[in-house]
Amino acid sequence: MNPQAPVRAADDAWLTAVYHRFHAWSGGRPFWAGLFTLIGGVPIAYFPYADLRLGNVTIAMATTAGSGSLIIGVLLITLGLALWFQQGIRVFAGVASILLALVSLPVSNLGGFFLGFLFALIGGALALAWVPGKPDGAEPAKAEQSTEGPLGVPGPRDTETAYATDTTAHADGGRNSAG
Repeated sequence: MNPQAPVRAADDAWLTAVYHRFHAWSGGRPFWAGLFTLIGGVPIAYFPYADLRLGNVTIAMATTAGSGSLIIGVLLITLGLALWFQQGIRVFAGVASILLALVSLPVSNLGGFFLGFLFALIGGALALAWVPGKPDGAEPAKAEQSTEGPLGVPGPRDTETAYATDTTAHADGGRNSAG
């Protein structure tokens, strides 16, 4: 046994497995975009209803647009969760979170004092920029093999028939009759 080797705890195995599972889960989706969007919705929804107490003095942040702030914040949180579990809506969620962040400026105490605004804006931009990755072993699709005819004109592919009269779709000069 090597005395300089680090001592491994018995719990390292499950912790490493959890880390690798989380890394594999978060690597296949716009994780950071969802996290930033979700975090951006919290201050936008929270600050209009927050009270700051300094001794006996209470400072209320309540505005007349409290319900609008709550709706914007809940929508941003929902979009952040949707980005994690529905990767196909990333473009819609990115545009919607950017628009909601911009709307939160006049509605919700300057977008949660610019904190929620910036997080939602960055999350929306990350959602728009994210593209699913390709597996390491995947090669790019090769162009279909086509045989060159005379004078460099491509010949028929494997999916096409050599003569137009071989199938019913190409019968009668390309015209089909119904009935």
